[in-house]
Amino acid sequence: MAQNAPWYKDGLRFKCTGCGDCCTGAPGFVWVNKEEITALAKEVGLDETEFEKRYVREIGVRKSLNEREDANYDCVFLDGKTRKCTVYNVRPRQCRTWPFWDSCVRTPEAWEATCEACPGSGKGRLYQLGEIEAQKAIIRI
Repeated sequence: MAQNAPWYKDGLRFKCTGCGDCCTGAPGFVWVNKEEITALAKEVGLDETEFEKRYVREIGVRKSLNEREDANYDCVFLDGKTRKCTVYNVRPRQCRTWPFWDSCVRTPEAWEATCEACPGSGKGRLYQLGEIEAQKAIIRI
């Protein structure tokens, strides 16, 4: 193994429990690009312009999905009763790559904090180094 291999060179475990905890909490951002907006709009049966009016906010030159300020900053697509994503099949790359974000795996302590916040982190299938690195490369958070 290379001397500069990351601390998680032997892999990390993760199994989504479907709890919805990663879709709620403090205010934040779910970044979306044009391709994701197109897929999400199609999924909910809207044209892209109407979809963006209803569900997207501009943050500088970037775009993020709206949050429900009256519901603990839930993602606009989190069902408040079932705690399930209503657009799961076309969820943005940010959602698909959780918890293998750079900010979550940067250090063992960051991963420990991720495991405390997410009941599926640290459990389930062992993801190999290459898989984790590929997920990290999709979006930097």
